[in-house]
Amino acid sequence: MSVYPWVAAYSFRRHAAYPLGALAEAVTNTVFGFVRAWIVLALWDARPGLGGYTAADAVAFCFITQAMIGPVQVFGGLELTRRIRSGDVAIDLYRPVDLQGWWLADDLGRAAGALLLRGVPPMAAGAAVFDLALPGPAGWAAFAVAVLLAVVTGFALRYLVALVTFWLHDDRGMQAVALIMSMFFSGMILPLVVFPGALGTVARALPWAALIQVPADVFLGEHSGTGLLSAYAFQAFWAVVLLAAGRALTLAARHRLVIHGG
Repeated sequence: MSVYPWVAAYSFRRHAAYPLGALAEAVTNTVFGFVRAWIVLALWDARPGLGGYTAADAVAFCFITQAMIGPVQVFGGLELTRRIRSGDVAIDLYRPVDLQGWWLADDLGRAAGALLLRGVPPMAAGAAVFDLALPGPAGWAAFAVAVLLAVVTGFALRYLVALVTFWLHDDRGMQAVALIMSMFFSGMILPLVVFPGALGTVARALPWAALIQVPADVFLGEHSGTGLLSAYAFQAFWAVVLLAAGRALTLAARHRLVIHGG
């Protein structure tokens, strides 16, 4: 049996081992969801139909965003970064498995735990207080596919940032840049549909849009039929491109890494 499902399973167990800690994070995400919801209600009261969203859509977007923070890891990087800085990555490279595949499996297990423990509470609280239009079974299934593609794309982005540590030896600058790009261009701060003109067009074409904006639009029913397939194709395109870039950078990093002079 392939090792990768086991890596994902043990990663899920590790990240689900402290449910009270995850609950505290979920409460924080939920509180910010309500704060953001009341802000967008005021904004949509002044500008009805902004970006093609109704006020209910905008509120739902807030709670979807808060639920997605953990799974796509908007505010965090990979543990691989620390292992590169400490030199422990040498152990990872000695394993008879693919480095990128190992960490992708680990991240999928982490994302599953975050979705269960940190993603469900904000959505449940939002649905209990606000009149959110929840999708039917087919809509939830479509959303699940979009979330999976978002997680893979998010991993691919963070994997590239982690590998840069082989050259820079300090990831803090790149992590700061990656955080700003993720927050601004994913829809974390505001839905990308409200970005004006060329800025909105560019923002919706960048890979960060696949993390939150696209899954949120799938949840809200903005994509159907061929539109849904186009949304998946957009996410899959960036996932494949970024994973391919990560594989190329991994090969370059292997040639750069020196362990005990060998």
